[in-house]
Amino acid sequence: MQADEIDPQAKAALDRRRFSLPHSRIGLKLLRPLARLAGKYGNLNPPAVGSVTDLTIPGPGGKLRARRYRPAEGSDVPTVVFFHGGGYVIGGLETHDVLCRRLTRESGCAVLSVAYRLAPEHPFPAAVEDAYAATEWAASNPGSLGGGDGLAVAGDSAGGTLAAIVALMAAERDGPELAHQALIYPATGAEEEQESVQQNAGTVLSEADLRFFEKCYYGSDIHRRNPYADPAQADDLSGVAPATVVTAGFDPLRDAGKGYAEQLLADGVDVCYENYPAQVHGFATMDIDAAETVASRVGRDLGDALRE
Repeated sequence: MQADEIDPQAKAALDRRRFSLPHSRIGLKLLRPLARLAGKYGNLNPPAVGSVTDLTIPGPGGKLRARRYRPAEGSDVPTVVFFHGGGYVIGGLETHDVLCRRLTRESGCAVLSVAYRLAPEHPFPAAVEDAYAATEWAASNPGSLGGGDGLAVAGDSAGGTLAAIVALMAAERDGPELAHQALIYPATGAEEEQESVQQNAGTVLSEADLRFFEKCYYGSDIHRRNPYADPAQADDLSGVAPATVVTAGFDPLRDAGKGYAEQLLADGVDVCYENYPAQVHGFATMDIDAAETVASRVGRDLGDALRE
């Protein structure tokens, strides 16, 4: 596809939020408030849900901030644990508030959004440890969340990778039983040589941005060999939860997400894969029609899986 085939709404959203310099040159002191500002700009008219409550939950490095969303209808509903994107470096509860609200409405489930520790202050495996601990806590405390049985994980970008890792850890450690994992443009098995990176670098994410995030979080090439850093490195995925995998046509991570969906299928895992050909990385958190569409699709898959 050519650049002029990007969804006009997504292109306009990119023009509003695009940073003029690579993430690495902007620096974290400015990058993080810019990300929060972009999230606030897209959160002017948040979708209504039954309730939204900020809370803290126990984590391996201390208390973690979290936000619980409950649907307007239903007192005993399943729970989805959500991990935000941002390259493990930026993002938080506020940047993904609208997406979590939409997932709550579309799934009919409670959503627990988790503010895991960020790199480079807290490099790998801090985010993984926090994500798994939050999922264990959710499994042990349904009364504090949706009140009903059933648990799933979800996330976008780096958060999608975390959701995939949590699903793998739960399977290998005989941990929480997960009904589903929803991975929105995850960075699973991303390589600079992939065609989508070569074609789409610079559309939201440049190659320099990808290296910057990897350096901040991993600090080495550990993600090339450790499946708890990158689940695409796992020898066997056969025991993980069924998955929904979403990719975007103009995303450098498109081939990474598609490849992971194929890897899951090859290992016998049920997968619903959908590529949004006219979309870009991050479109699920933009104020565009496609963001509502993908939230509806993912939310429906989560709700259906949790009520089977």
